[in-house]
Amino acid sequence: MINVALPKGRLGEKIYDIFEKAGYECPSIKEPNRKLIFENEARGVRYFWVKPSDVSIYVERGAADLGVCGKDILAEYAPDVYELLDLKKGVCRMAVAAKKDFYDDGATTLKVATKFVRVAKAFYAGKGRDIDVIKLNGSIEIAPILGLSDVIVDIVETGKTLVENDLEVVETVFPISARLIANKASFKFKTKEIETLVESVSALLD
Repeated sequence: MINVALPKGRLGEKIYDIFEKAGYECPSIKEPNRKLIFENEARGVRYFWVKPSDVSIYVERGAADLGVCGKDILAEYAPDVYELLDLKKGVCRMAVAAKKDFYDDGATTLKVATKFVRVAKAFYAGKGRDIDVIKLNGSIEIAPILGLSDVIVDIVETGKTLVENDLEVVETVFPISARLIANKASFKFKTKEIETLVESVSALLD
C-alpha cells in the first residue's frame, strides 16, 4: 500500500482527480460521508484527508508515504522530505505588499507583518535588510492600514483583497503551487511503487 495524505478542500479534490486519471482510483472517496481514510487494495493505494498545513507532518513522520502540500508550507516549515513533483494546481505566489504610497528608504528597521516568519526572515536576510517581524494569524492586510507594519508578506492569488484595502504587491518572493512530497524512508523502501505513481501522474501533467 502507498499511503497518500491529501489536503482537505477543493485543492485536494482536484489532486485526487489527477491520481484517479493516473490509475490510482479509490471510488469510495467520492461517496457522501464523513470518513477520512479510503483504500483500494486492488490498486495498492490508501488516501486520507488532513488539514493542508498538517500534510507535511504526516509525511515527514512516516504516517504517509506521499502527500500533497503547497510550496508555501514547504518553505515555512522546511520539513525533512523529498519534493518529487510540481502538480501545477493551486497556483498563486508569496509576495510583499504595502500601501500604495509606501516607499522603503532603507533608513529604519522595516516592520513586516506575516504568518510566514521563516519565509520573511530568509527573504530579507538575502537582501541584507534589517526587519522587525510581527507574527499574525489572520487578516494580515489590516496591519499596514493601522500602522502596525510597513509591509506584509503573504499569499496572493488574485490580488483582489489587496486592491480592496488600498494595498499593492511590491515584490514577488516566490511562486506557489501544490507539490507532491515523499517520506524519505518510504521512498527508499517503496522506490519502485512511488516512482511508477510519479511517472503516471507526471505524464498526465505534461
